[in-house]
Amino acid sequence: MSARRRRRGADSDVHNDERWMASYMDMVTVLMCMFIVLFAMSSVDAEKFEALSNSLATGFGQEPSEHTDISEGYVVPADLRTDEPSDPSALDLARRELDRLLELRDRIDAGLAAQGLQDAVAYDIDDRGLTVRLVGAETYFEGNSVELSQKARAVLGVVGGVLGTVDDEVRVEGHADPHGSPGPFPTDWELASGRATQVVRFLVEQTGIAAPRAAAVGFGSARPVANGADEASAALNRRVDVVVLSDEPDAVRELLPQLYAGIGQQGAG
Repeated sequence: MSARRRRRGADSDVHNDERWMASYMDMVTVLMCMFIVLFAMSSVDAEKFEALSNSLATGFGQEPSEHTDISEGYVVPADLRTDEPSDPSALDLARRELDRLLELRDRIDAGLAAQGLQDAVAYDIDDRGLTVRLVGAETYFEGNSVELSQKARAVLGVVGGVLGTVDDEVRVEGHADPHGSPGPFPTDWELASGRATQVVRFLVEQTGIAAPRAAAVGFGSARPVANGADEASAALNRRVDVVVLSDEPDAVRELLPQLYAGIGQQGAG
């Protein structure tokens, strides 16, 4: 009797309530197998997998890199790396546009200097773009006439030759002296418009500027640049402006006058 009691006591050390662990382990194994099958059935993006692999390699020191896109979690390829911001500011764009317009100005000025005509024009850069100003109408036209002089043709040949290499729109603006007489023309409007039209015709027909890019505008005597009654002021108001219109957004073009003033208008005629 005592031996039987001892054997029963030894058997009582077995804990039957731990058998759930075997079932739990079986369930985890089945779940793992299921996820492996699902992963094997899915299509893996090779490029993303390689990018992730490179990023992990960099993180663990296997592949040194100084450029890592933290937001995306992968190494930025060398051909996509840049030190410039992806979205330049309006100021950056304005500086680029000013540099481009200054290059156009300098090319025109160099061409005129080669023919001894560098003093025949003046330049300005404002929120519209680059203005090449043909100051003193008597230099380019006969008195109260719209016919181009030989000097005008030489100057416009250089100007048009440079502007024909770019895609900007070109607007020719005619202006008259408010104190002068339009002569055979009924008003200053006809005189200024006629001169602007003749300049546009020459630029299109003789220098190769595409017609859809060119336009003529006559302002008459409504926009003088000098208000004096002396002859010097009158000469400034008798002018034709060849304006290279910038196609940058308004926020960019509004910065051009200030930037141009900041460089001291170096090289302006």
